[in-house]
Amino acid sequence: MIENIKTYELTLSGRVQGVGFRYFVESIAERFGVTGFVRNTPDRKVEVICQGEEKDLKKFIDEIKKGPSFSVVTDSRVEEIKDSIKYSIFEIKF
Repeated sequence: MIENIKTYELTLSGRVQGVGFRYFVESIAERFGVTGFVRNTPDRKVEVICQGEEKDLKKFIDEIKKGPSFSVVTDSRVEEIKDSIKYSIFEIKF
């Protein structure tokens, strides 16, 4: 197993709920082999926990900041999580 695994928490704001954002994020995660989860937050944002190799995470994060066609991402916060649990899949949490 490659030990260049990082974990990040992203919080995305704007028009990110009700536009297929979580399904979009899940499909991008599959494309880049990223694990973790995505969920809506009560304050109308989307939270993403993503884990993978640094180079894949960079591409993944750049892609999800664009969002699906009907979304508008007005703000995004990215924070590295140290000593994270290991995720084996990527899932949508409801």
